Amino acid sequence: MAEASRTLLFSYGTLKQGHQNHFLMQDLIRKKDANFLGPYVTHQSHPLVIGPHGIPYLINLPGCGHRVKGELYSVSAQGLVRVDELEGTSIGHYERLPIQVCEEGKDSVLVAAQGYFAHRSFGEKLWERKGKVGLAEFGDKEGKEYVRKEDRAPGSGCILHDIASFITSDD
Repeated sequence: MAEASRTLLFSYGTLKQGHQNHFLMQDLIRKKDANFLGPYVTHQSHPLVIGPHGIPYLINLPGCGHRVKGELYSVSAQGLVRVDELEGTSIGHYERLPIQVCEEGKDSVLVAAQGYFAHRSFGEKLWERKGKVGLAEFGDKEGKEYVRKEDRAPGSGCILHDIASFITSDD
């Protein structure tokens, strides 16, 4: 029997190995709903910024920012539903869009994948709020700043409200 369709998924933030939400990828791997394919990097540069609660956002502005380091996974349709849920695609937090990546050190071989980008309703504004300065990688230092939903301060509202407040604040 042929294996069901799978999606190549580029992860650059909290889903990566050693970060707060990697537990989901580990569970998907255990259940055969995902396979780790290795370290990859975006073919084009993209802005990668840290927003409220230390959440990393890839911004869909190819040609700006840096080539971003991450990991590539092959994910089943069932697994993709779980990752979409975590990333809040149904509420407009992230949107899953096509992205070209290549294995680190093998720039000549492009791979068509999908990645989670800050939703178009706030992505470019977030990039501007961060002074159009981004990262090439969400690393250990940035990972320590991430605050899981259940650990956020009382009164922290809906993530979209928190983003709107962050974008319009003066500090």
